[in-house]
Amino acid sequence: MNPAAAPRASGPLSHLRVLDLSRVLAGPFATQNLADMGAEVIKVEKPGDGDDTRGWGPPFVKADPAARGDSAYFLSANRNKKSITVDLAKPQGQALIKRLAAQCDICVENYKVGTLARYGLDYAALSAVNPRLVYCSITGFGQTGPYAPRPGYDFVFQGMGGLMSITGVPDGQPGAGPMKVGVAVADLVTAMYATVAILGAVEQRHVSGRGQHIDIALLDCLIALTSFQTLNWFVSGEVPRRLGNGHPNIVPYQVFACKGGYIILAVANDGQFRSFAQAVGKPEWAEDERFKVGAARGAHRDLLCGLVAELMMARTMHEWIELLEAHNVPCGPINNIDQVFDDPQVQHRGMRVPMRHASGEISLLASPLRFSDTPVRYELPPPLLGEQTDAVLRGLLGLGDDELRDLRAQRIV
Repeated sequence: MNPAAAPRASGPLSHLRVLDLSRVLAGPFATQNLADMGAEVIKVEKPGDGDDTRGWGPPFVKADPAARGDSAYFLSANRNKKSITVDLAKPQGQALIKRLAAQCDICVENYKVGTLARYGLDYAALSAVNPRLVYCSITGFGQTGPYAPRPGYDFVFQGMGGLMSITGVPDGQPGAGPMKVGVAVADLVTAMYATVAILGAVEQRHVSGRGQHIDIALLDCLIALTSFQTLNWFVSGEVPRRLGNGHPNIVPYQVFACKGGYIILAVANDGQFRSFAQAVGKPEWAEDERFKVGAARGAHRDLLCGLVAELMMARTMHEWIELLEAHNVPCGPINNIDQVFDDPQVQHRGMRVPMRHASGEISLLASPLRFSDTPVRYELPPPLLGEQTDAVLRGLLGLGDDELRDLRAQRIV
């Protein structure tokens, strides 16, 4: 990074600058992670349109009552960034990006394979102007393989990667069938893997003195997320099946109906099961050979869960939670989103962050990262389209008023 750049607020990554060429969710969420940790993130958007997700609403927040505004979706992944507009399809725009890349530590992009190579902005081109650049490419299928040129979205990868096959109501029950997760989990887990990979490459640069190219695929990351379910198949040869809210390896570990609602039981080991049996007035269950150890409980899943289901109907969710928590049995409610933020633990942890946006005060989700010495920062609200174009191009590239005027006249910025 340019050592003459103005100092920024402290954060574990406050010494890094990021060129963010990504859109939608996986890339922007990864760069928001870096921005929250103090990195200066310059988000490059298409003039006039910007990131696709600015329009993914309602709901919207509006700085101008006459305009559409920006969606809550966009707000979720773009705080602490500076937005500039540059047309990458034009040679003058490509020249601006190369000059910016020369002063950045990291570049993140999620264009279809080959697009940025056509623009002269791929890893080979940008590393030639900045050999220390860490360049992260995020695509649906990766940079190689028969599917590499294909586009794709989260929903597709939840299906292709096997997650939907193990999510949803079991066959033979009402409503049976595969089900996607309620958030774009392929995008979000890819963002987390990308963040880790970027930081690994930055650390390696201290040794090698050079950056490197990181190839991250949503399909790969979603498959990795299947974790022990896939290992169950590797080891046993049995294809995992949908269990609804049940767990393939642990019993009782699922949702049960109770009086007036539902409760989650997460009895994960033999000691917890003994505590559970004592708490619910069934101490004999802990000595029953069918339930005494985890493997036996798994083998007698239907019998045990039937007994627990009948028992749970005797009390309300709040009564069960009070009783079970007194015996250190893991359990909990199923909250709506509004109930989540009424929870005193959530409030204590500060998971709702107010920020001053051009439209007025908005609330954003806090980062879950907690550092003792270099805390996460909440400095910049999600930017308006091109809000910092002039400031960045003046400050980093030394452009003057006439040059900026000419670039606007040609619709480069």
